[in-house]
Amino acid sequence: QVQLVESGGGLVQAGGSLRLSCAASGRTFSTYAMGWFRQAPGKEREFVATISGSGDSTYYADSVKGRFTISRDNAKNTVYLQMNSLKPEDTAVYNCAASRLPSTVRVDAYTYWGQGTQVTVSS
Repeated sequence: QVQLVESGGGLVQAGGSLRLSCAASGRTFSTYAMGWFRQAPGKEREFVATISGSGDSTYYADSVKGRFTISRDNAKNTVYLQMNSLKPEDTAVYNCAASRLPSTVRVDAYTYWGQGTQVTVSS
């Protein structure tokens, strides 16, 4: 089983930036597509971004397109989410997740999940 640990969350003013990191265990990190999801209180978990195992392909939710960038460093078993131009509506717990399937927006395609990191964007 893959273990994932997120970090980098915090409180930031609207318009600011944060970079989330997700460190993964295992020797086969590059075979996993990785995704970022978020969940605000009382809301359903929603897809944010995904990246293929090689890093060649990315896809974003419309709500974050142009503001967020997902990337990965397979040598470090780490995936990142660079978040710019943050808005209060971005406030949520952010989770990274790993899938043996090709990168996808499907929540159920992601077998392994991190504990999450809180991102709070003040107005």
